[in-house]
Amino acid sequence: MNQQSETSNGPVAAAMLAAGIGCLFLGIMTCLAENVTVIGNAINFYDPVGNLTGKTWIAILAWLVSWGILAGKWKNQSVNFGKVYNATLILVALGVLATFPPFFDIF
Repeated sequence: MNQQSETSNGPVAAAMLAAGIGCLFLGIMTCLAENVTVIGNAINFYDPVGNLTGKTWIAILAWLVSWGILAGKWKNQSVNFGKVYNATLILVALGVLATFPPFFDIF
């Protein structure tokens, strides 16, 4: 094994940052679905559950796509893990914040 592949943290950082992106998308979709009736109705994939199905499916899709893109880009690289960690924390915090009614009711 070469030295570069032993020290690369890109794939791990990609997985972590993608999770933060997925969380942010869940928050964005919650705000949109609760405030824009057309979007809320459009992402209602299963009536008993309501538009929660669409919110989660879009967040999962964003997570998978961003993970694939970032993992491909950072495959054999060593990235600044501290910056990726901090960005992930911010994205998760924003995503969680956007799912609470006092926040999405502002819009």
